[in-house]
Amino acid sequence: MSTTAVAAAAPHRTSTFKVLAAASIGNALEWYDILVYGYFAVTISKLFFPTADPTTALLLTFGTFGVSYLVRPLGAIVLGAYADRNGRRAAMLLSIVIMTIGTGLMAIMPTYSTVGLAAPIAVLIARLLQGFAVAGEFGSATAFLVEHSNERKGFFASFQWFGQGLAAVLASFFGVILFGLLTADQLESWGWRVPFFFGLLIGPIGLYIRKHVGETPEFRERGPAKAPVRQMFVQYWDRLLMCIGIVILSTSSNYIILYMPTYAIKQLHLPQSLGFTATLLGGILLTFGAPFFGHLSDRVGRVRMMVIVSLLFAVSAYPAFVLLIANPSLAGIVGIVCWLSLLKAAYSGTLPALMAELFPTATRSTGIAVAYNTSVPIFGGFAPFIAAWLIAVTGSPLAPSFYLIATSLVSLLVLVIIHMRVKTT
Repeated sequence: MSTTAVAAAAPHRTSTFKVLAAASIGNALEWYDILVYGYFAVTISKLFFPTADPTTALLLTFGTFGVSYLVRPLGAIVLGAYADRNGRRAAMLLSIVIMTIGTGLMAIMPTYSTVGLAAPIAVLIARLLQGFAVAGEFGSATAFLVEHSNERKGFFASFQWFGQGLAAVLASFFGVILFGLLTADQLESWGWRVPFFFGLLIGPIGLYIRKHVGETPEFRERGPAKAPVRQMFVQYWDRLLMCIGIVILSTSSNYIILYMPTYAIKQLHLPQSLGFTATLLGGILLTFGAPFFGHLSDRVGRVRMMVIVSLLFAVSAYPAFVLLIANPSLAGIVGIVCWLSLLKAAYSGTLPALMAELFPTATRSTGIAVAYNTSVPIFGGFAPFIAAWLIAVTGSPLAPSFYLIATSLVSLLVLVIIHMRVKTT
């Protein structure tokens, strides 16, 4: 698609509903598939990574989950630059097509018992496609949302997490239903594929909506960037590092929450349906909490709000896990997941707008995408693996809280630096 065609795609201003729907539905699909993989990790480990040691199989599953994130910096550079050159809408269309292909591969994938080593290799290929697509989604969708708003950038940008919260609700809903109604044999033979096939239904809907929205007013006014990657690394490298730092807590908390159904099984010996019930409620909090806190950040300031939430993460993570271990029940797992999800909604609902304000229009998609997808593979994609590894090494089921505390303190330090050096909302 030429830049002229993109710029002319919609000379009129797109309605608020279409703007929010275009970003949220596509974003929900892309994160839905990631969450399904994480939530069904125990089943997937048995079918695609069979070994004599269940712990080894689970670590291989989460390792594949994490390795696929290594492609995300490449996807961020390619699709982020594409968005700055050709428009946010064009990049969003491309990313959702790639993600749908990856979802389809997971849905039809033969298991290890059928095709042997080709099965885990195929899973890795699907995950690499999904990682590449998601890498471009965050930068282009955030820029798309922010650039369609003048005074409510925090509220508009927070719908990044509305989509992700909706994905968590859908993925958790399938977990509750499938683990609650199906036998182990039914789940392993066909049940685990159901949520992936459902994801294929979302793809065409998101694609249709995105094809019928206009390009952002800011991009049409500014026009295509000539060298966004070089400009970002040369002129805005310090902003890039700051963005990487503030994403750390958002992504570490996100993937620790994703790990909780597995934690409920392995450490608390609870039925997996209880873990999914907790993440379902947590997803609802994120879905509706993120826009609320995004709106609040437009009034009280983004850095101030994120500093407060970082401190709450740091002081409450350890006591929350202590209480959970002391009360290994539905109430306990729901309590900790809902608390972490509420804090995440407050932090992450504010995050995209702050990231967007750190970059000019010409490098905004590239800067956001590269920062987010540098931090996520390191501190998020491997978070379930790190949590499982820390528990195995220390012998303490409280180990995930150590990781949350460390990442919250790092992001808190970066927020203080931003407050001192950069003028933001």
